[in-house]
Amino acid sequence: MTEAPLFAHASEAELARILDYYKVEWTYEPHTFPIRWNGEGMVVESFAPDFYLPDLDLYVELTTLKQSLVRKKNRKLRHLRELYPMIRIKLFYARDFKALMLKYGRLDAAPWLMGTDGQVVPDPASGPETSPAPIPGRLPPRPEPLTTTVSSTAA
Repeated sequence: MTEAPLFAHASEAELARILDYYKVEWTYEPHTFPIRWNGEGMVVESFAPDFYLPDLDLYVELTTLKQSLVRKKNRKLRHLRELYPMIRIKLFYARDFKALMLKYGRLDAAPWLMGTDGQVVPDPASGPETSPAPIPGRLPPRPEPLTTTVSSTAA
């Protein structure tokens, strides 16, 4: 049995849950691609797509942050495609992830799976200099939807 990965964002854990449900084999951040080097040839920037689906030979990157914060990721993805044209990669934006959540009846959970709400929160005991702890394994089971009973009385 392999140990569950530590996800950096709740949306990644949710996508892993969907892939598991459909028995789609995946690995989490298995490769890091150098995309920029300095004058001495040292790698100064790289890109590690969130998932690799080996049966489809496809990388998947989730970007569920605000659209205004996605520019950097788009630039990295553009560099990756220029340098590694043989790599197949699909970028899921927040709107794509929302559509996926709607399709699977999870739209109620979308707000806490997306944006900064779904990001890893730094551990205050660790101090500001340490990196935040990733989300371990899969998320807990989804909460039951709230039900409202509507009753009418004959007047």
